[in-house]
Amino acid sequence: MRPKRCFAVMVAGLLFAAPLCGQKEKREPLTEAQIEQIREAGIDPNARVALYIKFLDEHAETIKGLSGRVRSTERSRRLQDELENFTALMDELGSNLDVYSERKADIRKALKPLSTATERWLTVLRALPEDPASELAHKEAIESGEDLAEQAKQLEDEQTAYFKLHKDEQGQDRAEPK
Repeated sequence: MRPKRCFAVMVAGLLFAAPLCGQKEKREPLTEAQIEQIREAGIDPNARVALYIKFLDEHAETIKGLSGRVRSTERSRRLQDELENFTALMDELGSNLDVYSERKADIRKALKPLSTATERWLTVLRALPEDPASELAHKEAIESGEDLAEQAKQLEDEQTAYFKLHKDEQGQDRAEPK
């Protein structure tokens, strides 16, 4: 093949291969019914955060239940899946908190229960017995939980200070430009 034609074939091959690399399975930690509940909460940030807390509590209970079972390959696989789902859901909640923070949504009402919940989840995660099959997923879940706890605490402090100065914006879903 001539160099130009060879180059063109290589570029075409890369263009066709690129979408295949991006088709990695995206983890979906929520059921369709839970996704619908999140959608129905719409733009009410406090309601959405409360739903995330509820769904994370359910995952934490499942993880806790799996920790007491006899070790087996099936248990290890299921525990790893649950830990990965739990981590993905905590990360999703963290992303939502970032959005609410940027738009100055008053979510102080949801932050107190979130702080309590993150401590509860971290207790469950730290109590898990070591399992080499799910060691990485376990470590990532703890790190994600710690990040979320820190984010919630920092956001609570920021919001307390912000809404002290901007009393007229308290209780709003977003700060409107003036």
